Amino acid sequence: MTDPAGSAVAAYEIRPVGHVESPLVDRASAPKQGFEGAPQAWLVFHPDVTEGIRDLAVGAEIFVLTWLHQARRDVLAVHPRDDPRNPETGVFSTRSQDRPNPIGLHRVTIAAVDGPRVLVRDLEAFDGTPILDVKPVLAGGR
Repeated sequence: MTDPAGSAVAAYEIRPVGHVESPLVDRASAPKQGFEGAPQAWLVFHPDVTEGIRDLAVGAEIFVLTWLHQARRDVLAVHPRDDPRNPETGVFSTRSQDRPNPIGLHRVTIAAVDGPRVLVRDLEAFDGTPILDVKPVLAGGR
């Protein structure tokens, strides 16, 4: 694989650790941001990674990284919030799901933990969205 300048580019393999179960089923039904009315959703983890979620607790804030599998990967500029009144902006200055590597970053709060399932608030990801990773939100911005 090469980049546009002809240099070798490393390929990376990402293995999802689970998926989202949500009443949101498509782009039209999803809020732009989780805090804009997203319903509660379940993070469902694969059995081989459940040891990794053992210390997640109700009330904790976490970042969920997802693969935005319905996104377009050929888009480099968008009208923020899909509003044509907003000036076209490069995707790396927006939170658009359409981008070369459609990785979603979601700050959510844990509402319940039930075995390999974690119920969260404020997740705007669609049903079936692959989960790549989960990280804690650290106090003090570290």
